[in-house]
Amino acid sequence: MTEKLTMRDNATYRWIALLLLALAMFCSYIFMDILSPIKDLMQTERGWDSLAFGTMQGAETFLNVFVFFLIFAGIILDKMGVRFTAVLSGVVMLIGGLIKYYAVSESFYGSGLETWFNNNLNYIPGFEELGVSPFYRGMPASAKLAAVGFMIFGCGTEMAGITVSRGIVKWFKGRETALAMGSEMALARLGVATCMIFSPYFAKLGGHINVSRSVAFGVVLLCIALIMFIVYFFMDKKLDSQTGEAEEKDDPFKVSDIGKILSSLGFWLVALLCVLYYSAIFPFQKYAVNMLQCNLTLTEPAAGSFWAGDTVTIIQYIIMLVVAVCSFASNFSKKKGMKFGLMAVAVIALIVYCYMGYMRGTAETIFAVFPLLAVAITPILGSYVDHKGKAASMLMIGSLLLILCHLTFAFILPMVKGSPVGGVAVAYITILVLGASFSLVPAALWPSVPKLVDEKIIGSAYALIFWIQNIGLWLFPLLIGKVLENTNEGVTDPLALNYRWPLVMLACLGIAALIIGIILKRVDKKRHLGLEEPNIK
Repeated sequence: MTEKLTMRDNATYRWIALLLLALAMFCSYIFMDILSPIKDLMQTERGWDSLAFGTMQGAETFLNVFVFFLIFAGIILDKMGVRFTAVLSGVVMLIGGLIKYYAVSESFYGSGLETWFNNNLNYIPGFEELGVSPFYRGMPASAKLAAVGFMIFGCGTEMAGITVSRGIVKWFKGRETALAMGSEMALARLGVATCMIFSPYFAKLGGHINVSRSVAFGVVLLCIALIMFIVYFFMDKKLDSQTGEAEEKDDPFKVSDIGKILSSLGFWLVALLCVLYYSAIFPFQKYAVNMLQCNLTLTEPAAGSFWAGDTVTIIQYIIMLVVAVCSFASNFSKKKGMKFGLMAVAVIALIVYCYMGYMRGTAETIFAVFPLLAVAITPILGSYVDHKGKAASMLMIGSLLLILCHLTFAFILPMVKGSPVGGVAVAYITILVLGASFSLVPAALWPSVPKLVDEKIIGSAYALIFWIQNIGLWLFPLLIGKVLENTNEGVTDPLALNYRWPLVMLACLGIAALIIGIILKRVDKKRHLGLEEPNIK
């Protein structure tokens, strides 16, 4: 008797499911950093100094960390299943996005709500004494309300993160899991580049600065993310009807399951490596554009020229997509001529993109190359882990590259500031390498989790890792802001800040991650966790 094939057995349906999840995360990544490339405008237009900006950015993970929302999200995922949790996360993200949009809009100013936020949330008992309050006395009212919205959005986006990871395991287990996770993250990270290019574009559209237009752009994309999750809902439901699997688990989640996860040394090492590594990347993204503005000699194009117009933004983004699509597709071409042809087109398009970024003289278009090399090599890395293994080794390499990049930003980039071409060249190369380092993590770390815990509690395991990760994502945007304030006393120009010590701090996180990676590899060898073994048996 022939075994009945399901949608999961069909490569086309598997990758369509992945595309839906990846597009939703692509949209959420854009909103996550929607204010990052316009930090200087938030100071001049809304009065947010580095401390206010960092406090607001860190608020994204506050509820996840201190109200343990991510733990509850993992329980919801294990009890209610992927599709319910996916749609729920999309709704929560959209609600948070709408609140943040109102906070930075013109209609908020002069309202009764602004008065209330000015007079309240200046002191929160307990949190204030512990030094973990998401607000402080003197924090602009708009930043406080934006922080509230960002907290709610953060609950949704982190819930979406663990749901997408669980969804990929569901559709790809025993198949190309690492390739799928790496590809999803590669596409999602194109959201970073999209944000860097279009957030300033909308803020400055028509020659009139309005930062709320950037956030509105992000809210529209959150609506699209919700639609992607709804489409996935019906696709996943169809899969369950074919397999006979119930979305709600026959063996319900128990609190004791958390103890099983926490008793795993491999889990703790992966979680620690995760929080150290991601804390050196995501908080950095929120300050990266301003860091480049402070360390590069950028020449603004003449008003009215092609390089100063709006059209060049669209053209440059299209060229960026050519780089991403051609480099990504080259990995799947079986014909050598086609493979090298696509690679050649990607390289030429990347050079053109970099030249356009230099001519435009904007830091945000320079940092937008961050995910492009990652898009090119993530399929290679994911396929290698699927077929050859070596996940722990890749995590060590990623940590080493991370250290080198942050030290380059801290010490080498300021040394070449006087050279417009040299400084931009160093920035481009370092950013591309940092993006490549970032691609090693999803290809190696996330597919390793199912090897460490039982399948029934994978959702809770991802939730715990994300919760630990969120501690760093809450803490380090705030720490970067405080270090900037303390090491730049008397500096009022947002384009004249010294970023050396925040970058050294991030490099130290990379050193700690490298040490954990070395320990993880030794433990894997001793206890046979299977991290160095291929995913496809």
